[in-house]
Amino acid sequence: MNKLFSFLNENLLEAGCDEAGRGCLAGPVIAAAVILPKDFYHEYLNDSKLVTESKRKILKPIIESQALAWGVGVVDEKEIDEINILKASFLAMHRAVDQLVIRPEFLLIDGNRFTPYPEIPAECIVKGDQKYMSIAAASILAKTYRDEYMENLHSEFPVYNWQQNKGYPTKNHREAIREFGACKYHRMTFALLPKV
Repeated sequence: MNKLFSFLNENLLEAGCDEAGRGCLAGPVIAAAVILPKDFYHEYLNDSKLVTESKRKILKPIIESQALAWGVGVVDEKEIDEINILKASFLAMHRAVDQLVIRPEFLLIDGNRFTPYPEIPAECIVKGDQKYMSIAAASILAKTYRDEYMENLHSEFPVYNWQQNKGYPTKNHREAIREFGACKYHRMTFALLPKV
């Protein structure tokens, strides 16, 4: 049974924001922003890392259909290499907020830092995806959208096994980079292989 809060400010229209793919070696960082109704509840909803893949797939259409508004923002590997992963994560969140059909009055950001979004106040909340429903919902959308994205890229470069590792630095992903080299979807500013 999760004990997530419905809101931080009862009288404001809040959007929760979270990203997925920050620690990956390949592919984009994807963020989501979600405005939930104040009475939203689902027993599966939690930080995406604590929810099984099958339950995330159940939650995704529920969140999309019941949210007052939701948006997804993408920053690809080339932009990540140009501006760095921290700035890219914030940019992905900004792009997700840009997609919202309703303008929120306040943003709840998962984490401890954020580049302010123009004219919308925000609060950073460490482990926010385990505390607030809107951030948890954003973490589910960001994760499911990114997983689907990497599964699609897998068909183009199956040697890296992105279908399974989603671009994270697993042993088999690094072994494939060692054997076949990096491809156009790898983040070239990242340590793709451990330094010997």
